[in-house]
Amino acid sequence: MSPARNLTAPAAAPLVKFCGLTRPEDAAAAEAAGAAYLGAILAGGPRLLTAARARDVLGPRRHSVRRVAVFGDQPWREVVIVAGEIDVDVVQLHGARAPEDVARIAAESGRTVWPVLRVAATALPKEAAALARITGHLVLDAHVVGQLGGTGVALDWPGLRGALDALRNAVPDVTIVLAGGLRPANVAMAVQLLSPQVVDVSSGVEAAPGVKDPALVQQFVMAARGAAEMQR
Repeated sequence: MSPARNLTAPAAAPLVKFCGLTRPEDAAAAEAAGAAYLGAILAGGPRLLTAARARDVLGPRRHSVRRVAVFGDQPWREVVIVAGEIDVDVVQLHGARAPEDVARIAAESGRTVWPVLRVAATALPKEAAALARITGHLVLDAHVVGQLGGTGVALDWPGLRGALDALRNAVPDVTIVLAGGLRPANVAMAVQLLSPQVVDVSSGVEAAPGVKDPALVQQFVMAARGAAEMQR
């Protein structure tokens, strides 16, 4: 067996996802600032949208950006149907789902699936590698009792380096989406420590729940991109 590699080494600038969008104008501003992903929440909370409203906010499919629908504990058939109604590019799954359930959603929807790992302390959940092999993507978010996500709580980035290196050795092609408490002032540190391929922000760029601040949106993109440049 080959020795483990340190895979949190310098990498390309991460792509940026702005989540919890509730207004078309915020989605447009995020896309103009350089977002690669736009997210709408159908899982609950103050940014909850109906499928029809999410379709209006995210707009049609286009090459310039990918559109993400965030689900909670809805039955897998409902997830597949709603994802088709909105015609999203990516299905993001919060809540406790078995790997076989995630695989079914991926197969039936025909869309990219991002399972969310709710991370406590410095260990990844035991199903991390299995989910990474099924979907090729994992979202890391903070575990907060009673909440599915979007808490604004940051992960222990230095403490997670070892567990994330081990995961990347086990599943080298996995795409890591880092969420949880990111904002313009700290995203550079998170990128430097964990080298995620995507950084995911919602409350960290808001003037009020569901209302994005255009200045913070711009600052977040610049900080995320600047962190990668500093590593080189």
